[in-house]
Amino acid sequence: MATALSVLNRESELSYAYLHAIASHAGVNCKISNRHDDNAGIDAMLTGWEPFPNGGPLTEVDVKVQLKATVKTPFDDGESLSYFLSRTQQYDALRRETHASPRILAVLFLPPNAEDWLEYSEEQLVLRKCAYWVSLRGAPPTDNTAGVTVKIPKSQTFDGAGLMQLMASISRREIPAYRNLSDQVPHDA
Repeated sequence: MATALSVLNRESELSYAYLHAIASHAGVNCKISNRHDDNAGIDAMLTGWEPFPNGGPLTEVDVKVQLKATVKTPFDDGESLSYFLSRTQQYDALRRETHASPRILAVLFLPPNAEDWLEYSEEQLVLRKCAYWVSLRGAPPTDNTAGVTVKIPKSQTFDGAGLMQLMASISRREIPAYRNLSDQVPHDA
């Protein structure tokens, strides 16, 4: 199929469409970042307002998102999926503990074959597979300048319910952080 967009650009655009669909369905505002935010490793900002399920005193919360998409089949250890984050500067920006707004990495895992990514009819629009998220806040540094492999918990599906749980925890002032478990430690690729 001839197209003006490269395969990588199509993957990226589908990750934005996924983010918008999930946020909209959950009643959360999704603002795509400008080039200055993008240079800082922020692709989008999500804003949610109360009521949050089991929420806390904060009535408005923001989450900044670094979006990725891949057709590579991740290593699945049963509890997490591995993803190679190819730029260490993005990893470092996501692991900083000095940002006021929480940041997460959201990765959309697409089927390997582009023809399987999307199906549509008068009845439905189906985007195959799903995204998962992880907070790298407080993760250990890496010496590998090419990138780092991160493990994304399979329990952190980026869906409407998960997004609202994330917003609720932030409203309770519980900032998502990297879980430094032996099977969760990022390792250099």
